[in-house]
Amino acid sequence: MQFPSIIAIASDHAGYDLKEVLTSFLEEHGVVVKDFGTNSLASCDYPDYVHPLCDFIEEGGCEYGILICGSANGVAITANKHQNIRAAICWREDITALARLHNNANVCCIPARFVEISEAYQITEIFLTTDFEGGRHQNRVDKIALSK
Repeated sequence: MQFPSIIAIASDHAGYDLKEVLTSFLEEHGVVVKDFGTNSLASCDYPDYVHPLCDFIEEGGCEYGILICGSANGVAITANKHQNIRAAICWREDITALARLHNNANVCCIPARFVEISEAYQITEIFLTTDFEGGRHQNRVDKIALSK
């Protein structure tokens, strides 16, 4: 298993514990983790952490990010406001694989309240090691971003 060398990660308070566990998991596999917060269980607003992570990816700081909140909906909705971000809610292994294979997702959004730690490890591994298929899917992905 070969992970990317740098990964961006962020969460809100509901995802904080899982973020810490996944950060350790990634670091144990030699990944440099750029942590955008939050840094406690105190109630917070997820956009404050999502936007900086997405900016970092869009500016070329790394290729992939992981966002975690209770349902993954809030972080995914926020991340997908960025033109060059394709954030997918990943709660099962097959859904995660398809997010990479067919949609070339570059941000994995994990619902902390609905996955076990062992599942989160698997989701993370699949997301970071599955290549985009391209082909017929490339045309579809090219149509996602709005042109002004």
